[in-house]
Amino acid sequence: MVAKTTNSLNNIRPLSQIASKKEFEEDTERRSAAHFRVREDSSTGSTYKSSAEVGLVKRSIFIIQNQSTKALEIIERLKIFYDYTTPEKAELIVVIGGDGELLHALHKYMHLNIPFYGINAGSIGFLMNSLIDSDLPINIHEATITHLHPLTMEAIAFNGITYSALAINEASIFRKTNQAAKFRIEVDDIERMPELIADGAIVSTPAGSSAYNLSAGGAILPLSSNLLCLTPICPFRPRRWQGALLPSSSLIKFDIFENYKRPVNAVADFQEFENIKSVTVHSLQNKVIKLLFDQHHSLEDRIIKEQFYG
Repeated sequence: MVAKTTNSLNNIRPLSQIASKKEFEEDTERRSAAHFRVREDSSTGSTYKSSAEVGLVKRSIFIIQNQSTKALEIIERLKIFYDYTTPEKAELIVVIGGDGELLHALHKYMHLNIPFYGINAGSIGFLMNSLIDSDLPINIHEATITHLHPLTMEAIAFNGITYSALAINEASIFRKTNQAAKFRIEVDDIERMPELIADGAIVSTPAGSSAYNLSAGGAILPLSSNLLCLTPICPFRPRRWQGALLPSSSLIKFDIFENYKRPVNAVADFQEFENIKSVTVHSLQNKVIKLLFDQHHSLEDRIIKEQFYG
């Protein structure tokens, strides 16, 4: 992994222990003098260098943050080590906040094909990295890349309009009124469920399987599983159906029945479309999102741990 040179960080203090402006400036000088070797991720070929290692030539980053005090403090630390630039010119996008901020950033900038590093300044932060004590820039340089593949959803409304959207966590359909939804499920053009009466259904990626999908009773999927999780939301008939695990190459279709009295909406992450008559969902295997995670707390490890929590 990463080897440190003889110029160690023993005298560098975590942010939480720095009380005054003078201490902050002294700490900054120590950090600027620290040197670290290049790390190359053998699985991706991605190489990251610290600014100190390349003669204090700073890497360019773009930052997205919420307005919390914690986020503003993190930005002050990042200013020491990085140059700010536009998203199009950045080598890395850093998102400071919660999972919501990260999901919006991924949707907006995934086309740039550069890595994202999330720093938790929100509440749960399942997709974020913790701001732990030692050294934030070093954690970023030593981070490993996780590749995610989004879902693409096409929803056709009863007025004939077709909507398309991407989803990183899940695509779902759900009832719009007090009446349960009634719909048919096809997988790869084969009818698998002639009629399901339920509040709705979820198609989840492995990365999203521990979110809404898990709350609805779905399985948690390892990132390497190459599966999608199809989960009913509060099924009424058939009452005991608990969903299905499907190959990631599957094309899943929902056909809505009796929409005039059982209207249904469709959602891809945070994008919602009303009065839908059919929805198709499949994984985009040729579309890759790069997320950076601290090397000792990978997303795969978080997903495994989630299965042992009550």
